[in-house]
Amino acid sequence: MRIGGCEAGAGCWQQEHVSRCLSFLPWLPTTGSDDFRPIAEPPARPHHDRMATFLLWLLLFVFCWPLALLALVLYPLVWLILLPFRLLGFAVEGVFSFLHALLMLPARALRGPRG
Repeated sequence: MRIGGCEAGAGCWQQEHVSRCLSFLPWLPTTGSDDFRPIAEPPARPHHDRMATFLLWLLLFVFCWPLALLALVLYPLVWLILLPFRLLGFAVEGVFSFLHALLMLPARALRGPRG
């Protein structure tokens, strides 16, 4: 899918493509600065993975349609139930990153400036 001259999800996070990709949003306020840096890139999920998932669901729908419809209804509910655990995982990862940085601080200080 092409949006504003860019392949959606591909290359839009690179600095030189930002103005071209956002050109289709005339109402988007711009600050005029060129230092656009995203906080984090979205995880890349190839289109063929989505297509394979859809084809597997269609196969399940052909062979056992009640199970396929049940999976279609339960998937959002399971996602909502697991959402707090994902948030907890982000918090735990942040704590471990902080502890790692804290424990490595003396070694970084003794190493001196990078050359």
